[in-house]
Parts: sequence; structure tokens; C-alpha cells
Amino acid sequence: MSSQGNKDKWALVTGATAGIGESFSRLLAKEGFNLVLIARDLPRLNERAATLEANFKIETKVIAADLATDDGCRTIEDFIKANEVEVLINNAGFGINKSFLVSDIAAEQEMFDVLVRTPMRLMHAILPKMKERNSGTVINVSSVAAWIAGGSYSASKSYLTVLTESLHTELTDTNVKVSALAPGFTRTEFHQRGRMKMNGLPNFMWLNADVLVAKAWSDAQKGAAISIPGWQYAFLSSFLRFGPRPLIRKLGMNVRTRQRNR
Repeated sequence: MSSQGNKDKWALVTGATAGIGESFSRLLAKEGFNLVLIARDLPRLNERAATLEANFKIETKVIAADLATDDGCRTIEDFIKANEVEVLINNAGFGINKSFLVSDIAAEQEMFDVLVRTPMRLMHAILPKMKERNSGTVINVSSVAAWIAGGSYSASKSYLTVLTESLHTELTDTNVKVSALAPGFTRTEFHQRGRMKMNGLPNFMWLNADVLVAKAWSDAQKGAAISIPGWQYAFLSSFLRFGPRPLIRKLGMNVRTRQRNR
């Protein structure tokens, strides 16, 4: 798609104020899309919107919504149903730095609602409209963690990846693109917010958010069901997907244990 061809088209990004979501908002603005920015922090949303409008001469709308709540999710569903949105980026998410056996069930439910319930409902709202007009792109931000046994976070990302693959297959003969972005460790606020210990991770395992978002967008437009940025994660994901499951389960548990502060 050219930036000129996207004039007057709208893209919606959840978790748009930082990290991968913020990178997607800049990439889509550069592509010429107007933007609907979703996050909880209204002042930060307004700051991002003003910067994008000034730098890329686009229009923006901001919606402050907590996607862990039914009301927050419904607000975005209602917006999608009432407006024509050409691109949906399901990016909002967070992790829990505790074993499932000792975690707070309210936190587990919130994570499930943000990582599973919300993207499912937003896709259910938008994809029939995209199919009807035979146009649109959905990118779900998943993770290479989808292929390890790393607690409820991995389970949530596995759901998102498999649903994406299913919808991608169902819409293969249309001009609607549905793709899962499966990054590895990326330099964002994610690990700091989750209070995860990442000091031992070598530098070559860290990805740049702008680089991986550019690849995800390119892969989605080419019709890829899954985008795995970085040679290191392309190699690792092949092992995780096709290696012996007892070993993969043990590896996943070791990764999760090393990230915990206690």
C-alpha cells in the first residue's frame, strides 16, 4: 500500500503509547493512515496523538480504555462497529511475574481478558466488515512464548496465534490480511512493568521494536500467517515448534523461573 493510497483510511492500535504499539502507530502514520490510539493513560495518548499529527500530517482520535474490563473492551467494539477501520493492531498486553500456583487470580483474569478476550472480540467485530468490503489488515501481537510451556502468558499467546492462523486460512481467498507477529525479547517497557529480571539475557537476543514492526507489516501485506522477526528467533521458533515437547516444556519453565524476582 502506498501512503497516498491510504489517505482517509483509519488504523486502530491498542496499547499505542509505548513499545511495539507506539512503533506501529508511527509506521502506520508514515504509511498515510489516520490513527485511533487506544490505551489507559489519556495524557500520554494526547501527547502521542499531537506528535503524530505534527510529524505526519494525519488525523488522530484517542480513546482511553482499560481493556481488562468489559466496559473498556465494549467501548472499542462499539467504535469498530460504528466506523470503518482498515487496520487493526491488537497489541495491548502485559505479563505476570509469578508462578500460576501463587499468583493473584484477579491479575490472572485481567491478563486473560487483555491478551485473549479483547483481541478475540475486536476481531469478531471487525472481520465481517473487512470481508464484506474485501479489504483490511489485522495484526495480532503474539510471542515466541506461544510455543513454550511458560504459564498462562504462553497459553494466552498460543490461543492468539492459533486463532490468527485459523482466520488467516479462512480468509485466504480474500483481500483481508490476518497475521500474528511473534517477537522474542524486545526493548520496550514490558519487562520493567512486569518486574521481570532480564539482566542475564545477551544483547544479541534483544530486538528493536521499529525493525520488527516493519517486518511484521511487510509480512502481513505479503500474506504471511505468522511473522517471526530476527534470525535468532526464526531459528529458536523452529526448535520450539518442532522439537521434543518434554524438552520444550522444561525449557519454558526454566525461562519463566529465571524471570521471576521471587
